[in-house]
Parts: sequence; structure tokens; C-alpha cells
Amino acid sequence: MSKACPLISRKIIYDDGGILQVRIWSLPSPVTPSRHEYKYSLFYGRDGVRLVGYDNERGKGDHKHIRDDELPYIFMDLDGMIDDFMADVKAMREGKL
Repeated sequence: MSKACPLISRKIIYDDGGILQVRIWSLPSPVTPSRHEYKYSLFYGRDGVRLVGYDNERGKGDHKHIRDDELPYIFMDLDGMIDDFMADVKAMREGKL
């Protein structure tokens, strides 16, 4: 049986205390109900509070968090998801979210 294979694991700590962490794994089969073979956890927060998050928890599938709101997310590919996440982080850091 194959196991999860780490693809990306990066962490950035901003001067203002914000933390950005991106972790993505390749899987032998999808995390139900996602249809792709990736598991991911993308996080941006500050002072112990998640401000932006993208993940695909088993049973929930692909979704994102903006502050306290959980919203559906349509996963197309890894590059697009990372771009979407970084755009949300940028908007949050600029006070637009």
C-alpha cells in the first residue's frame, strides 16, 4: 500500500507576526469527497487566529476559511489553488477581507 508523499512544506513568518504555512501531499487515492489525489493544508494567521485557510478534510472535501466563515472551494489544480490562497492572504494583509 502506498503512503502519502510530501510535495510542498513551507513556512513564512512575517515581521508583523503573521504566519503562512503551505503543506501539500500526493496521495495514492483521493480524500473523500475530493476527486483529486492531493491532501493540503494552507494556513495564514496571526496571534493564534486563523485568518485564511484552505484544506480538504475527509468528509468535507475542498473548502476554505476566511476568518470564521467556511466556504466551498472548487479545486482545479495545485498552482491555481496556491494562487487563490495567496490572493486571499494578500487581500487579508491589505485589510480588504
